[in-house]
Parts: sequence; C-alpha cells; structure tokens
Amino acid sequence: MVQSPFLEMSANTLTVLWNDSATPSELSAAIGWGAVGATCNPVIALSALKAAPEYWAERIRVYAAADPTATEDDIGWAMVRELSVEAAKLLEPAFVKFNGRNGRLSIQTDPRFYRDATALADQAVEVSQLAKNVIVKIPVTAAGVVAIEDAVYRGVNINATVSFSVAQTIAVAEAIERGMNRRAADGHDISTMGHVCTIMVGRTDDWMKQVIARDGLDVDPAACDWAGVAVFKNAYRIYQERGYRTRLLSAAFRNHHHWSQLVGGDIVVSPPFNWQEKANESGISAEPRMHLPVAADIMNELFKIGPEFHKAYDADGMTPAEFNTYGATVRTLRQFLQANNDLEQFVRDVTLPNPDL
Repeated sequence: MVQSPFLEMSANTLTVLWNDSATPSELSAAIGWGAVGATCNPVIALSALKAAPEYWAERIRVYAAADPTATEDDIGWAMVRELSVEAAKLLEPAFVKFNGRNGRLSIQTDPRFYRDATALADQAVEVSQLAKNVIVKIPVTAAGVVAIEDAVYRGVNINATVSFSVAQTIAVAEAIERGMNRRAADGHDISTMGHVCTIMVGRTDDWMKQVIARDGLDVDPAACDWAGVAVFKNAYRIYQERGYRTRLLSAAFRNHHHWSQLVGGDIVVSPPFNWQEKANESGISAEPRMHLPVAADIMNELFKIGPEFHKAYDADGMTPAEFNTYGATVRTLRQFLQANNDLEQFVRDVTLPNPDL
C-alpha cells in the first residue's frame, strides 16, 4: 500500500492534517494517516448522522422520550453535540502531545446566529465546555468578528469559518490578538490556546467561476482552480510578516492544489475523507510548495475577474461591513442554514414518521 503523503507532510514540514469530518470511522482512519485534529460544519454533521441512521434514530428516540418538551431543533443539535464529544475523545492523545495547538475537534455555532455577536459568543462558550479539546467555529461575518474577540477573551479556542478572503483572515487575526491580549492582561493563561482561521479555498474558486459565468467574462477557466490558492498564499505571507498567533486552515477542497500547493507552511490542511483517500492513491508528493508563487500568467487571468477577485485577494479588499454580502459568504450561509432545516427534518422523520410512507 502506498504511504499517505500526509504522513510524509507531517514528518517533514510544519503543515498538519485535520480530518474534515467527525464521523468516527473516518476520523480513526485519518488519524492513521497523521491527522491531529478534525473539523465539522452543519452539512458534515448531518452527513455523519445519516451515515449511521439506525444508531442515531435510536439515540433520537431515547432523547425525545427523556425530554418530551424538546423541539426537533433541540434534539438535532443534541445529536450533533453527542457526535462531536465522541469524536473529540479520539483526538485527546494529539491534544496532549501538542499542548492544545492540535488535537482539537471543531464544533460549529448555530448558523442562524450569523448576525448576532452576543448569541455567537455565548454559544461558543457553552459549546467549548463539552470537551477539553473542543475548538469552536464562528462565521466571519461582521457580527462574527466581534464575537470572536469576545469568545477568545472568555477562553474559547476559535476556528473562524465561512471565510474566503484575505480581508476576512486579517480581521479574524486582529480580533484574536485583541482577545488574547485582553485575556493575558487579566491574568488568564493563554499558553494552550490554539486558534485557526479557515479559508474555504474551494468555495473561493466556486464563486469566481460563478462570477465569470454571470458576467460573461473571458477568463481561462483553468485559472479559477488557483483562485483559492492565490488567496491563501497571500494571506499566509501577511500572517508571517505580522506575526499573528493564528494559523490558517485550508478547507472545502475541489482539487489537489488545495493541499499540495500549501505544504510547507505552518498551517492546517483539512481535506474531506474522500480527498484523503484520493491523495493516498495519487502519487503526489508532499514536498514544500507554500513558498512558490502562483504563476504570473494564472494571476493575470484571475485579475481579469475584476472587483470580485480583488475583494478576495487584496488585504483591504473588503471591510467587515461587506463580509455578509460577499457572494461566497451568502452562498455558504444559505447552504448551512438549509442543512439546519434538513437536520430538523431528519429528527422529524424519527419522532413523527410520515404515515403515508
């Protein structure tokens, strides 16, 4: 069997692997390939529940019987929390080994709170107490940036998500720095805090392709497979120059560039499980490539996209007030909100099955 390139990556570079799934069987396999963390979101959590429908249907029935007033929403989120706590246990050895910098399981805040900084921060504190090695996902909306600083100050480890641009990553890093500094000034320990800021590189690519189709632009379509990588490399350069204490994380894979072109950076790559399987069979090496710039001809094509690419690529491409209306943000939030509705439906099909079926 071919050795996983992620084992090579972890052994020879600062780049680490987190599994983009909380499904226990997938996480266990990924740990064997060197994974030292895991990420999750509403879509992924629902997929994990559907992967073992009989088990989770029984857990739903038990929970509903114990709490007759619980809503379908209450029960659904209780199942997500239960799934996450079990997954977190698998990562405890890495959590100890890396003193909190890795070995964490990401749990997402309710996407319906994306405009409410107080609700996001309060839920982040609550979720962070489910296990000692939890890291909490907060979306990088205008309210999310405020919530991130508040939650960090209150001791929460953050994985900033719904993030596609350099401007968002800078806003996150600055918010985390403020929260960390305030927390340290008040005498609280910050030595085991390990924050990450996600760039959903594949969704950045997706949005550029959507813009090209919408606006009828004459852009080489192959260049769009590099848009997220270009954004990531630019953000990483700025993070290194400014010495932020947050690592960048690459997620939402669409092609192998989303991990192979980023190897060598002090970052996290978080491919879905099926992408890890593809990488293991691909023969692609894990040699360092983070230092290699995106080719000039590709960058020239990307700049043809115009304002929408500049919003993603430039350090001052957007203000926090513009985060909520950025196309990739809107598309992703809508998908996450739909997943929340689907989670309720999953519970409803157990607690109130359709008599016509």
